[in-house]
Amino acid sequence: MKLFIINSSIGRKLIMSLSGLFLFLFLTLHCFLNLFLLGGPSAYTAVNDIMELPVVTIMVPILAAGFVIHILYALWLYWQNYRARGEVGYASGKKSETTSWAARNMVILGLIVLLFIVLHLTQFWAKMQLQSFLGGANQVHADQSYDLVANQFRNPIVSILYIIWYWVLWFHLTHGFWSAFQTIGIDNKKWQPRLQIIGIIYATILAVCFTSINLYFLFGFGA
Repeated sequence: MKLFIINSSIGRKLIMSLSGLFLFLFLTLHCFLNLFLLGGPSAYTAVNDIMELPVVTIMVPILAAGFVIHILYALWLYWQNYRARGEVGYASGKKSETTSWAARNMVILGLIVLLFIVLHLTQFWAKMQLQSFLGGANQVHADQSYDLVANQFRNPIVSILYIIWYWVLWFHLTHGFWSAFQTIGIDNKKWQPRLQIIGIIYATILAVCFTSINLYFLFGFGA
């Protein structure tokens, strides 16, 4: 079973698909919690208190781990394909010209997403959750986290970069959503078009919600 998952194209695609679904769940949770920023400091402080509940503290690292596996495994597949064929591949075979632009550029889109994840982690996670875990003296507490986010997103350069990131992520998600379900067996002619539409709607809602948060602070509506 282990060799099948590692050595077969179907097994590799299965890992990418299942770990990609963790990415969707993680982003959905992250988006829902961040929307409380629009309710002001008290609302965001309250949701930070929710984040400390045992069920959430267990669930978030699991989803994040799936996210990390998705990224690292994608990079490993890219390197393996590059060594084998000397060209970009995604789990197997060369992409047909009839496939979507997003499908042909999933590795590039993924690398851009990864770079901004590193930026996001250094700006927020390293100052909040990581410091809390390490017991750091410079930890940003729940009642200070709103100001941290607001100050970052009021910076036009930071907000514009984040908005670009959301819509790069949109391209990645619109292809990845239906592709994940296709890999696990939901690939008949009836459901594939539906899943493509659902993926576009879902990714658009996420991108619009995330963008609205940045615009909220960028245009000075935040407290």
